[in-house]
Amino acid sequence: MHSEFSAVVAAATRWLLTAYPATGGALSRALAEAQARQAATVAAALRHPTAVDAALLGLLAPGGADRLDRITGAGAGAGSGAADEDAEASWRTWVDEAVVSWAACLLSDADLAASAVAALAATDHGSALVGDALRLTDPSALDRSAAALLRHPDLVGPIAGLHRAALTALLPGRPVSPAPQEAV
Repeated sequence: MHSEFSAVVAAATRWLLTAYPATGGALSRALAEAQARQAATVAAALRHPTAVDAALLGLLAPGGADRLDRITGAGAGAGSGAADEDAEASWRTWVDEAVVSWAACLLSDADLAASAVAALAATDHGSALVGDALRLTDPSALDRSAAALLRHPDLVGPIAGLHRAALTALLPGRPVSPAPQEAV
């Protein structure tokens, strides 16, 4: 993984696991983390496809998790003024909303994930960035069970829908998916 991506991938993974925690014990948490990390890595590489894009990401930093937190209620206690909470929440500034949204799309649709992994070959990062990504593209029953909330299309729908159209427009041969209507 490119060092420019490491903070964004780590923050996206952490945000996804905070909003959609693994069910079960330590093994389930590890499997869910592996899936979220693969999805975030693919999403970051597609979102920032060139070496220059990746370098700019490292210099400028993404926008943070505020909108995502409002949609899901994740991190509701962050920023309450306590120094410990502020320090603990500093990772949220490295969350890239589009990367999280694209990762949620990939986790909830294995066919879309396979198209996205194939599209990595057209980036400067190459398809070797995530290897075969089987936990993402062909999850086992154990993978699905461990990340049941993270992979549930209805649960991740509000987050996945934020930037789904941009992701599907980017992938060759994929029809552009309209963004779902948000409840008013």
